[in-house]
Amino acid sequence: MEQYKKLKDLTILYVEDDADTQRLTSMILEDYVGRLILAKNGQDALKLFQSHNIDLILTDILMPKTNGIEFIRNVRSSEQNNNCPVIITTAHTEVPYLLDAISLHVDGYILKPIDVDELLSALQKAVLPKLQAVKLESQELLIRAISAFVGGKKIEIIKFLLDHCDKDNIYHGSYEDIIAKINVSKPTIVKTFKQLIDVGLLIKIKNKVYKIHPNIEIVNEES
Repeated sequence: MEQYKKLKDLTILYVEDDADTQRLTSMILEDYVGRLILAKNGQDALKLFQSHNIDLILTDILMPKTNGIEFIRNVRSSEQNNNCPVIITTAHTEVPYLLDAISLHVDGYILKPIDVDELLSALQKAVLPKLQAVKLESQELLIRAISAFVGGKKIEIIKFLLDHCDKDNIYHGSYEDIIAKINVSKPTIVKTFKQLIDVGLLIKIKNKVYKIHPNIEIVNEES
């Protein structure tokens, strides 16, 4: 469904001990999310969470070894990604656990048997703030860059970098290489490189080797 297309960018950790429930729900999720990582209990789920970049957790409550509440508690006390959105799946008999879940700041819950539309809607609602934050951060980065490099030789220098970087956005070259191709002074090049580095659009790896941020884009206004 078109309204759920943003889920394609996500890596979801799905924790469920019942094999049939996990299999059926996974078949649905695989059509909508970018990557689905499966676990059968909270203990295994925590290891996967710590070793992968997880965008959202979907977890059952009652499970062997480590239950869903303890798993969420471990996530919230971890040193990284402790604000990862969490949605729990629960049966009516597990309602008392919801009080614990609320105290751990879960982002939603789905009653079993799972309804597809309700599940997808809950997933999208949970990750929307994170997706919006990434988009705003990217936009802010470009706005700062544009404000620093409007017109003139600086744009020519940036275009030169883009035209001469490799497939990994790495530029190999010296100031003299740019001077040889563009009618620009060395102080202007030095200042432009410094500004690019200051706003996070250029990273100096080592002498004469720089990584260019993939969001730099020069628009040809005549096209």
